[in-house]
Amino acid sequence: MNTTLAPLPENWNRAMAVVAHPDDLEYGAAGAIARWTRSGKSVAYVIATDGEAGIDGRTPAEAAPLRRREQLDAAAVVGVEDVTFLGYRDGVVEYGLDLRRAIAREIRRFRPEVLITATYEPTYGLNGGRIINQADHRAVGVAVLDAARDAGNRWIFPELLDENLPPWDEVGLVYLMGANQPSHTVDVTASLDAGIESLRAHRSYLDGLGRDFDPAAFLQEFTAAAGARIGVQHAVAFQQIRLQGV
Repeated sequence: MNTTLAPLPENWNRAMAVVAHPDDLEYGAAGAIARWTRSGKSVAYVIATDGEAGIDGRTPAEAAPLRRREQLDAAAVVGVEDVTFLGYRDGVVEYGLDLRRAIAREIRRFRPEVLITATYEPTYGLNGGRIINQADHRAVGVAVLDAARDAGNRWIFPELLDENLPPWDEVGLVYLMGANQPSHTVDVTASLDAGIESLRAHRSYLDGLGRDFDPAAFLQEFTAAAGARIGVQHAVAFQQIRLQGV
């Protein structure tokens, strides 16, 4: 793991976070997003699935509307009103042209300068060990990188031009949550409270875990570890990826 973490640059105005499931952003990144929206930046969420396979005690038909509603509530806590659900089937998201097109469409629509997604690495560290990264996270993460390039090329998915969505090639950086080799951090000491409340908004999902889970304790411990590395109380770490030519 890198020993030196730089402050994540904040000389941008618009960011889009693209993840696989409702609640993916709330395990840390939402605290950073609250910091950014409080400073006047615009952030949009794109959620690939409705998370309908995530609650064992509820059928997908029951879980989907609950999880969409809870994601909307969680986003509102941190100042995000622009939330799009792509409607892919939870648990079996496949990397491919359809997913790339759907994400490129949203990039052209919202016109962000920065993208945020979850790591696409096959495994990641947790409490000193390693666990397998969920398949949807991997598929969406790689698709985000490719869609960032696709969105700027008018000859890739030219059908988007028929939707009055011209190319957008101003995405300069992508930041990965949960990466094994983070490079940048965001001080969330002043915005962690909002991040905690954002995670608490996923009440149905957390209740369905079948075990005790304290969002405040989890996020305080998680962000304290990154904060200790840069001399602040709480922080969130990301890996920065530059798009070619930037």
